[in-house]
This record gives sequence, structure tokens and C-alpha cells, in this order.
Amino acid sequence: MKKLAQQQLDALHATHRRRHDWIARSDSDVLVYSSDSPAGYTIPLHCHRHIQLLCAFSGVALIETERGCWMIPPGHALLIPARLQHSVETLSDVSIKSVYLLTGHDDLAERMLQVLGVTELARALIAEAIRLRDAPPGSRKIELVLELLTAEIAALPVQPLGLPFPADKRLAALCRAYMAAPSVTERLDDWAAKLAMSRRTFTRFFQRETGLSFVAWRQQASLFACLPRLAEGAPVTRIAMLAGYDNVAAFTTMFRRRLGTTPRSYMKASLAR
Repeated sequence: MKKLAQQQLDALHATHRRRHDWIARSDSDVLVYSSDSPAGYTIPLHCHRHIQLLCAFSGVALIETERGCWMIPPGHALLIPARLQHSVETLSDVSIKSVYLLTGHDDLAERMLQVLGVTELARALIAEAIRLRDAPPGSRKIELVLELLTAEIAALPVQPLGLPFPADKRLAALCRAYMAAPSVTERLDDWAAKLAMSRRTFTRFFQRETGLSFVAWRQQASLFACLPRLAEGAPVTRIAMLAGYDNVAAFTTMFRRRLGTTPRSYMKASLAR
């Protein structure tokens, strides 16, 4: 991934600080904001006093918190609790739309840090709310749009795209290296050897750090690594080979089991957005 120039980084950081200050000062029950960021940018750790629905309208973003790591591909969003520290890394050029809700939405409390599918209605309402953001105070139209948007957010479907990341730095380094070059041929014994652990000790350690078995985490990480390439329109055959699958059919089976659709269907939907 291309490294961003320092001048560009400084400008992006300044924009983020202005946005953060604007959100912090506002007493509105619902806020909306739109931002575009280039691949390779990371918004540093921060938090809001609002619940945030972070939506990827295009591109892929990776959100990291102390509770885990979540990838947000196009057409998806993450519900982030108020006051939870999080960073946002752009894995491609992204267009992010965020909805900020003041606390008190009990219907959303149990759905925090879940990846949600953004419906066409939610997408249209977010776009309209952003367009009307500077409407005169008391505008009935914006009130109706935000009221309907809040109700639609509560109904968004959950998607299985969470990827827990370990707190242990050595294991986290192995996990990041795997995401950069995924392969289904990676073996638990090899990882255990790299950390100078027995197979049994490493198995318990990995489960404790991630909450998943090594195989389950590896499958999910392989899926995560594929999504940015699919969103960019890379051939499915090439992606399957890069992920270590001998044939497209095996890759497609894994993909459908995890996301409920085929890679080609996902790619078409992503490119249509």
C-alpha cells in the first residue's frame, strides 16, 4: 500500500480534529457526517460521547478497539458504543458516512460492535440527511428524515464480519502478517513453534486471546483479506489462489457459508454501490 506524504497526513489529521470537535460540541440528538479518505490512512485512537454508526459507502475500512477488530466492506456499517476508543484504518480509498446518536437508544445497546448490512432505505436516508445537514433549524423534513433513519438503524441486519484480534503483541504480529498474505495451508504447529509453545499450550493461548479456534480465526481472516480485493474488482480466481485455495469452488463454498452469497455476487453488489 502506498505511503502517504507527511503533508497529506497532516491535512487529514487536521480535518479529523475539526470533525471530532464539532461532534463533541453538538447537543443534537442525531448528527450525520461524510468523509472521504485515501488508502493507507489511519484515524488515530479516539472516542465520542455519541453512539456511532460508521458506514462504508465505498471502499473498505478496518476498525480496531480493545474489544476486537472489525472490517467494514462497502454496504456495511459498524455500531460503535459511546466513549469506546477506536481507530479507523483505510484499506482502500473509502467514502465513509457516519451517524452519531446521543445515548439512550436502549434498542441498540445489545447490538454494539456488530457489523450491520446497510439497507437501500438506510443508505438513501443517510445521503438525504447529509444533504439537508445545513437546513434551517426546525426544518420538518430533516426531522422526519432523521426520525425514520433512527428507526431504520435499529432494524439493520447483523453480518458475521467481526474478527477478534489478540492483545498479545507477538501473536498480534503473526495475525497481521497472515492477513497480509493469507493461506489455508498455514498450520497451527508452525505458529506454535514461532512462539516457542507446545501445540496444546498454543491452542489454549490462541482461544483465550481471540475467543476462536485457530482454524475458525484463519477462515475469517482469509475472508477479511479477500474483501478489499473483491471490492476493487479483482478476479475471483486470482483471489482464491492468493488465499491458498486450490480451486474457486472451495473458496466460494467458504465465502457463501460466511456471508450467505457468492464472491461474484458480492463483487457485483459492491461495484454497483
